[in-house]
Amino acid sequence: MRDIRLIRRSNRQARIFGVCSGIAQWADLDIKTFQTFAFLIVLFTGFFPGAVIYVILALIIPSENEDSNPYYKKYEREEDPYYDKTTDELRKEYEELKKKVETMEDEMFDKEKDWDQRFHEEKWE
Repeated sequence: MRDIRLIRRSNRQARIFGVCSGIAQWADLDIKTFQTFAFLIVLFTGFFPGAVIYVILALIIPSENEDSNPYYKKYEREEDPYYDKTTDELRKEYEELKKKVETMEDEMFDKEKDWDQRFHEEKWE
């Protein structure tokens, strides 16, 4: 059974106060689905009861921040260049970087090139 004290309002994919995203993360549910479900509940209860419950939950549930969780790092979507990339795009970029590193290693550790440079330097000096 999950500990209810671990529920925190989340800043990740939060719309209003982060209540839905915090509860969805705590329950291991899809955040978008849970937000849609909560919106429909507020809509079909005539707005007022659902909205009041949501605001009360926002006041009761503590916010997820650096003070409550020392390992928490605020996730800024704008700062992450890889956020919107697919797995295939990331794999392709990884392979390209791997090839660049291998090329650089080859250049750095190419013994023939090193000996050729030394030979030509000594010859002209």
